[in-house]
Amino acid sequence: MHERSSVDDLAGQLRRELNRYSPGGKLPSSRALVERFRVSPVTVSRALAQLAAEGLVVTRPGAGAFRARPRAATAPEGDTSWQEVALSADAAGELVPRTVDASGVLATLAAPPPGVVEFNGGYLHPSLQPERAMGAALSRAGRRPGAWTRPPVEGITELRDWFARGIGGAVTAAEVLITAGGQSALTTALRALAAPGAPVLVESPTYPGMLAIARAAGLRPVPVPVDADGVKPRLLADAFRASGARVFVCQPLFQNPTGAVLAPERRGEVLRIAREAGAFVIEDDFVRRLVHEDAGPLPRPLAAEDPDGVVVHVNSLTKATSPSFRVGALAARGPVLERLRAIQVVDTFFVPRPLQEAALELVGSPAWPRHLRSVSAELKTRRDTMTAALRLRLPELALPHIPFGGYQLWLRLPDGGDESALVAGALRAGVSVTPGRPYFSAEPPAGHVRLSFAAVGGTEEIGEGVRRLRAAWDEALGSAGGSPGRT
Repeated sequence: MHERSSVDDLAGQLRRELNRYSPGGKLPSSRALVERFRVSPVTVSRALAQLAAEGLVVTRPGAGAFRARPRAATAPEGDTSWQEVALSADAAGELVPRTVDASGVLATLAAPPPGVVEFNGGYLHPSLQPERAMGAALSRAGRRPGAWTRPPVEGITELRDWFARGIGGAVTAAEVLITAGGQSALTTALRALAAPGAPVLVESPTYPGMLAIARAAGLRPVPVPVDADGVKPRLLADAFRASGARVFVCQPLFQNPTGAVLAPERRGEVLRIAREAGAFVIEDDFVRRLVHEDAGPLPRPLAAEDPDGVVVHVNSLTKATSPSFRVGALAARGPVLERLRAIQVVDTFFVPRPLQEAALELVGSPAWPRHLRSVSAELKTRRDTMTAALRLRLPELALPHIPFGGYQLWLRLPDGGDESALVAGALRAGVSVTPGRPYFSAEPPAGHVRLSFAAVGGTEEIGEGVRRLRAAWDEALGSAGGSPGRT
């Protein structure tokens, strides 16, 4: 059984038995709990810590665990209704209300109920994460001389240099800032480059987390359609002229959600169009390290081909490691670099040095290239498994593009297909999928769903998840013109 499940099960059992003990009464020793429930000492320790966090038990080093005494009567509940007036009044004078809608982000962060196949996840399954290598790197980092001292606000030089070499071209360590992951870097970049109320060009569809950042900053996302070859240059130029925007956010490599790669003939066009508009391109290079085994050589980042400082480059180690390994980088050239640095310092001071040192230890170890090769092969296998299962069981869902990197497939519902009904029906059937609507900053052209093949346990779970999705389709949409169900 997975360690997390064991901890939850034990905590639940102990919670139910607490009434056997009087307030302040001592619970059985950890050794007794290990023997009784046949679990590890670590599981017992974590279960007791969970109950302590809930205020149900009190642990005393060397003495054991005790049932907590009842809490004093709580104070009367306050009246916060005044905030509705205050917050709406504050927004009344804004050109673009700074609404914070985290629903699109939470759709990929929320853990589904037990037993539900997780096709909505945005990170590697624990079995794919380099857990042992990360643990060893963190341990070694903690023993480095000066590991707990204050780092340079820009980040430690060796890590900045490593990110610069990965970007390539003429990018140097002096043009790199270490960030607390990609989301933090995107937030800093958008705040630096666009004033509240300004338009910002975005790919359509695009990553909901970026749309949430833009709207929270009071920006106006303006969609520019993408196809299998990335953003369409002609429409990008039209959007710059029509909107007056000075920022374009794009994912040129394995775009989320479509998986598209910006075509070679479009790369120079995008940079030229932005330069002529006096605009910046924020390049979100978020899954370069999740390339599939059969992808072939990858194009260089746009930043490597940009001598004029048009590109502000963002990338992160998080997608290739763990959602908790939040280390990323911003790279920029020219006066904008100082603005990015100033905003980051004001917001976060710096990324904790032990985490930066651990990142250096990880990427410099022999385990790192082995991990990337292993993930590359596994993602290809999972992609192929999911693609084959969908073609067999759900041919009604169009799959216009099969990516060679990243972790998701982007599927289009037939005309008239009810996206919300399918997503809700899928959850009832025991599989969580990501709705397509949050990926569009304007009206979507059709219903879509995004399916992740990285967050599940393996290929068997992928097959079972597609089978459940078929059942959901038959329940939600079969009577509305879909083809007969398949077993």
